[in-house]
Amino acid sequence: MSSLVHRQPHAQRVQGPSFTSTPDRLIGGVRFEWAMSLLGLIFLGGLYLDGWAHNHDKTDQSFFTICHAFFYSGFLLIVLLLVTTLWINHRRGIAWNQALPAGYSLSMFGVLLFAVGGVGDMLWHELFGVEADFDALFSPSHLVLALGMALINTGPLRAAWARPGKRLSWTDGGPALLSLTTLVSGLSFLLMASHPLVSTIAGAAHDDGSRFVEIAGVSGVLLTTLFTMGPILLAIRRWRLPAGSLILILGIDTFAMAIVNWHHDYTLWLMLAMFVAVLLVEVVRLRLEPLMEKKNALRVFAALAPFLLMGSYFIALLFTEGTHWSIHLWTGTIVEASLAGWLLSYLVVPPAVPAEVTQ
Repeated sequence: MSSLVHRQPHAQRVQGPSFTSTPDRLIGGVRFEWAMSLLGLIFLGGLYLDGWAHNHDKTDQSFFTICHAFFYSGFLLIVLLLVTTLWINHRRGIAWNQALPAGYSLSMFGVLLFAVGGVGDMLWHELFGVEADFDALFSPSHLVLALGMALINTGPLRAAWARPGKRLSWTDGGPALLSLTTLVSGLSFLLMASHPLVSTIAGAAHDDGSRFVEIAGVSGVLLTTLFTMGPILLAIRRWRLPAGSLILILGIDTFAMAIVNWHHDYTLWLMLAMFVAVLLVEVVRLRLEPLMEKKNALRVFAALAPFLLMGSYFIALLFTEGTHWSIHLWTGTIVEASLAGWLLSYLVVPPAVPAEVTQ
């Protein structure tokens, strides 16, 4: 389907409801996916606004805040679109279990899960107070909300995945790319305490003489690499993406991570350095794209991308705050990030399995 309205050439009998024919106009298609993906970005923006408020002590001990109002308004707009689509398509003759466009049944389940999490979050806040800093990322009610949000926002990604074809364009694949952006940035949000732009653990100001800080910093770089590169490698394996795709996905993720915990003037330079790396990563992808069908090309990209991203970060850190890490540690961390991306490519594209020998 390529439009909001899909024409059905023939009427069909639907089991369940009392009507016996299907009208010829259904809600769905690429326009619907654009609407869902743009609302998903608004939804994600509300999440980051609430995260920023928590990180900068702009919250009070109440559930009813401006940030929560923005966040839940994005959710309600998505609910309105999904429920309206479900109802209209059903009224036009489609069975309830088929009335949502392909890929959005899990989004509707995500709506129910998010609603449960929202009520639980309100009760949690009233009973135990508002979480602050690192604790907010691990609140049980917040984790339920995160799962529901991920299921909701990845509807356009699932819809595009189900369609045949190897090449995406911005016209019909833009919603999938925006959906993938919300997934990557949502994962980064959950792991923000490990993200180098949020927790500059390698910075000179974080030297407390403990090896635990260094261990946490290295672990954070590796986690960031895995949860960023995983969805991206999967998309590259599935499609030939249009030019600029990774600038969108990684650019928004980098900007969001810098803004959500902006505490220092030099954060700007760290962010800009990573933006430059994002541009280089996209250039590398475009140069390797004709060879991506071959496993080795994907593995090269999987290793180079985190090398460029983390390498640019540490170089910028050296020229701003400085680092208390030894040259052995910070250069080795860059190499480990590269190895993590390379190893991750073996999960996305595993080696060929020899045929079993039957006896």
